[in-house]
Amino acid sequence: MTTRTIRARDRPVFGVDVHSGDVRGDDPSYALVILDPVDEDDPDAPDADGPMARVTRDVVSFRKLCRLIDDREPLYVATDNAYELAADKGELVGFLRSLPDGTRLVQVTGAERPEPLSRVASRHGIPYGKDPMKEAEASARLAAANVGHEVTAFTDETRVKVSRGRSTGKGGWSQDRYTRRIHGNVRKRTRQVQSKLKEANLSFERDVTEKYGGYANATFTVEARPEEIPVSNSRAGDVRVEVERERRDGIEYEPLVQRRDRVIVGIDPGTTTAAAVVGLDGTVHALYSSRTADTADVTEWIIEQGRPIIVAADVEPMPETVEKFRRSFDAAGWRPTTDLPVDEKLHRTREASYQNDHERDALAAALYAYDDHEDQFERIAAKTPPRLDREAVIAGVVAGDASVESVIADLSDDGGDGGDGEDGTDETDPTEPERTEEEETIRRLRERVERLESHAESLEADLAERDERIAELESELEEARREERIEARSRRAVSRLERETDRLERERDEARETVAELEGKVETLKELWRLDHSNFDDVAADQGLASVKVVEQFTLDAIEAADEAYGLVAGDVVYLRDASGAGRRTAERLAETEPRAVIRDGNLSDVADQVLFDHDVPVVPADAVPVREVDELAVASEEELEAALGDWERRAERRRKAEKQEYLDRIISGHRAGRTLPETEE
Repeated sequence: MTTRTIRARDRPVFGVDVHSGDVRGDDPSYALVILDPVDEDDPDAPDADGPMARVTRDVVSFRKLCRLIDDREPLYVATDNAYELAADKGELVGFLRSLPDGTRLVQVTGAERPEPLSRVASRHGIPYGKDPMKEAEASARLAAANVGHEVTAFTDETRVKVSRGRSTGKGGWSQDRYTRRIHGNVRKRTRQVQSKLKEANLSFERDVTEKYGGYANATFTVEARPEEIPVSNSRAGDVRVEVERERRDGIEYEPLVQRRDRVIVGIDPGTTTAAAVVGLDGTVHALYSSRTADTADVTEWIIEQGRPIIVAADVEPMPETVEKFRRSFDAAGWRPTTDLPVDEKLHRTREASYQNDHERDALAAALYAYDDHEDQFERIAAKTPPRLDREAVIAGVVAGDASVESVIADLSDDGGDGGDGEDGTDETDPTEPERTEEEETIRRLRERVERLESHAESLEADLAERDERIAELESELEEARREERIEARSRRAVSRLERETDRLERERDEARETVAELEGKVETLKELWRLDHSNFDDVAADQGLASVKVVEQFTLDAIEAADEAYGLVAGDVVYLRDASGAGRRTAERLAETEPRAVIRDGNLSDVADQVLFDHDVPVVPADAVPVREVDELAVASEEELEAALGDWERRAERRRKAEKQEYLDRIISGHRAGRTLPETEE
């Protein structure tokens, strides 16, 4: 990155790193480095060989950091991890929403799987130190060089909503005029916003809700960022305008600069051809599938995504179509030892979003190829000098089948462009004596020996790593066997407990059957007891009690049921549990049994009361003669019953006299009127 890189910008770049505390705790402090743009005409501007920008360093609180971002509106807020500014996804979305228009949050270490900041800084020649202030400065300088990914939770579409700025109210003399004025102003402001969007040549869609006198609201979906839209948040009188970017489904990372990086390509040929592109860091870049595209179309799409160094298939042997793609890109090939099972492909691609099984198979091939080469990529990156393109070295080793040292030597000799010097010309010293053919052969052989020795050392390192991996896997295997033994013991214990549970459940069922059998015997004994004590009236009389026969409801069916169960005979005391609702026929049926008394719970109908009174059947309330019940047997106090009957007799006598008096009054009235009296009752 040159001085001109910073000077070309008209806005500062912020670099941020946690200085002390924890973002999930209280009041974390941040190391802040601000790279201010430098005006070349400024007499205080540094020389071209001096600092890249004017640097300001400070330690600030999160609140002060937000205030500085609002005041300065930097181009980038750079950090090595976006979650150092937010405790979780929700807070990160809130922080992104609070950023001024045009300010972007940049994670300089990559996307979802970031690299160490030290490695990124070393690769781009940026000074780095473990001190928070130095890490913040490294982040700022990397972002200023367009290194990193923008962290975003919003799409490039913006929603502009024009709506009422105040309520239409609850009514009044001028309600209609007031509402019409508000809706008219909303319509007027909507037309102004639409005119500004058209003047800015912005593509948009409009959705309007029409109301009395104009619009209640209008929503514009604009294909642009808020800073590109000539409308801002406002509220004036009857109308308010809200500008808000559309939310994505989650947090996404977009590279600041699109480069044609080296990539791994997985291909699934067939009726539907699918391809997947994965970066050398394992990031899924793009997926493609088509039933109509030919080889040229697929090749063109892959070229747009990057430069393949590995072309992978998910089956063994590699299909001829995939082999053609590999040869056309002069890339290395990868295929599994056996066809990849569907369940393994589903598991490996579980975090990716694909449209069909063909894209899934292509993506699985690319990801498994990356897994197989990941350790090799890391070893190559560790050996690559900071000034060389790491991906170019990886491509030379993997696709060119050369050693790391030879590729590094070739790139160093070519100046990174393939030539011997900066312009690709030979830089042989003209003063060096010309070598003979034999000396030149010896020189080439020595260089080849050096490369082979370096390659042998690399292979020995790989062998040592594989031995370590084997030991690690053996340890994991032993641990798995131990866990399997523990699980087997657990299964045996569970089986034993299940057998014990089954035994207890059988005993419970047998006990329930025994209880049911005993309950049946008890019912039989009750029936026998009732038959044996048919003279229960005599037994109850000895105790000063009167036996009571219970009728559940004052209906014909209930009376018949009680008659079948107990036998209703003259002189019985009958207890009506529900005396309401009976008519003449039901009352006459009960009167036919000539009961000694009827104890009622509830009120009798007038018809039933008159029928029982005419048949001289005493009816007393349950409150006067409480009934005690034991199963189907019921008794009442003889003394209370006699007292209630005596009271009924007195009331009945008064009722007879009243009826007789009423009858005489009717006779006298009829006589005075000169009418023939109807035939009197006996």
